[in-house]
Formats: sequence, C-alpha cells, structure tokens
Amino acid sequence: MKNWFWLGVILLFSRGITAQTTIQKDSLKTQNVPVVLSDSMIIAAADSLKKVKSSDSTKFFPVPRTATKLALIPGMGQIYNRDYWKAPIVYVAFGGGLYAYYLNSIKYRDYLNAYKQFFILDKDSVDYGNLKPELVDSTVSVRVRNLLNTNSEYLPATKDQAARGKNYWRRNRGFALIVTGLIYTLSIIEANVAAHLKTFDLSDDLTLRIEPKLQQPAMRTPTPGVRLVFNIK
Repeated sequence: MKNWFWLGVILLFSRGITAQTTIQKDSLKTQNVPVVLSDSMIIAAADSLKKVKSSDSTKFFPVPRTATKLALIPGMGQIYNRDYWKAPIVYVAFGGGLYAYYLNSIKYRDYLNAYKQFFILDKDSVDYGNLKPELVDSTVSVRVRNLLNTNSEYLPATKDQAARGKNYWRRNRGFALIVTGLIYTLSIIEANVAAHLKTFDLSDDLTLRIEPKLQQPAMRTPTPGVRLVFNIK
C-alpha cells in the first residue's frame, strides 16, 4: 500500500514540473511584430519624391548644337546657356578687337597717304611711280592720332619715316584682326563646352564614392579602413 502511495506522489510531481517547463518555454516564444509606417512618414517620403521630380523637370539643360549656332552672334551663345555674366566679357573683348583693327587701319592709311606724296602717281605721266624731285630730301605732314581717335596732330615725316610707319601700322592691323578672330572663335567654343558641362549629372549619386570598410583582405580580424566604390551607369 505504501508503495502505491509513493508512486502516485511521484507521478503528480512529475506532471507539475512538466507543466511549468512548458509554460516557461511558451513564455519565451518570440513573435514577428509587423512594422506599420505612420501616415506622416509616408507623406514625407512622397513629398521628397515630388521635390526631386519637380527639381529635375524645372532644371535647364541647354542643347550644345543650339548654343553653337547662336554663338555665331557674339554673346548669344552665353545668353542661351544662361551664363549672363559672360556676355559682357565677350562683348568687351570682341568690341576691343574690332576697335583696335579700326584704329590701326586709319593710322595705316594716314602713313600710306603720306608715303604716296613722295611719288608721282599721275598715270598719264611718263615718270609715273618715280620720286618727286622736289621731295627727295624734304618732309611731308603726316596725321598722328591718339588712342581714342578724339584728337590728332600733324608732324613732319621723311620718306623713310612714312614707310616705317606704314609698315608698322599695317602689321598691327593684321595682328588685331587675328586676335579678333581668335576671340570670336573662343566665344563659340566656350558656348559649346559650357552647354555640354551643364548636361552632366551633378547629383549626390556620384560615380566614385568613398565608403568605410571593416574587413580587409590581408587581415583576419576586423580592421577599420576605407574603400572606393565605382558606380557604372
């Protein structure tokens, strides 16, 4: 009888221990709790996307071919690219080159006219092209202009002085014409290059980025470092 009594007691205690263990295991079970985004977060994300799209749609992207064609008129290519501060520079440089060509041209003509006074230019004369006997050792008046062409004076000049002045201002006229042509060409090239540069992607998503890295190729333990990331589009 005692044996049956103790056997019953042992069975009751074993069931209690098993029930406690099961309850403890159930209490330790994890549940997957779904993450619910709030309305404010969704609205903020949508607004940010709208801002990015609106900024891309309103951004001006010039056409390089159109900019080059308009640059044939000095300054118009820069205005088309919306580089308004460059247009006055083009106008001043191009206008200065044209004015230098004009001033050197009139000075060349002044010395050329003075040089012609030493020769017989009557085509009906038998001495056409020869020096005038009365001006062989004499001088003639030549007009000398200032830089702004607002005042001038007449100075005496011999035949050699008139020839040197004529050649000097002719070379300056040719040099001014070359510089003006270079300025004109550079303004066209600048408009084309600026239009190409404005079409480049200047966003934060760059092609080359520098990022931190913990795992190094020759290290067995985590070691801080950096890496270069290339984004090929």
